[in-house]
Amino acid sequence: MKELGSYLRRTRIENGVNLEEAADDMNISVTQLENIENGNTRAFKDIYKLKQYVKMYAKYLSLNPDKVVDEFNDFLFEHTSKICLDDIKNERDRQEQKETVERIKSPYTIEHKEKINWAPIIITIASIVLFFSLVVFIILHNVSKTPPRSSELKGFNHEIGEEV
Repeated sequence: MKELGSYLRRTRIENGVNLEEAADDMNISVTQLENIENGNTRAFKDIYKLKQYVKMYAKYLSLNPDKVVDEFNDFLFEHTSKICLDDIKNERDRQEQKETVERIKSPYTIEHKEKINWAPIIITIASIVLFFSLVVFIILHNVSKTPPRSSELKGFNHEIGEEV
């Protein structure tokens, strides 16, 4: 990758383009471009994104992007042939899961959760609370009432001088 990066750097310099101008034109950071030219692949988390940057950079420098990508693929094959197959499978699975999460969903394909209609539940609870409140009110009203006095008791109270 260092040879490919050096080739891209020489081509950029021969075309009279400075690093900042190229990064600005390609809408990537100067650091990313420096890492490509230095062959520092570890600076990129996603090797496929790096491949896209290399191809874009080749197009920007008026090079044949297919030949540059072939060189990159040769490096990639040499580099990845030393990686355990389980690691490759795990990374592929992780990428597929990431793509599934990031996929844009249409309103027609989104699984809609069943919405709960709260109105009947609220009305039922309010009715129960109102009913029990009415029962408690009636009970308290009847308990606090003074019992009616009989006519004999009224007469007795009158005789001893109490007001009725």
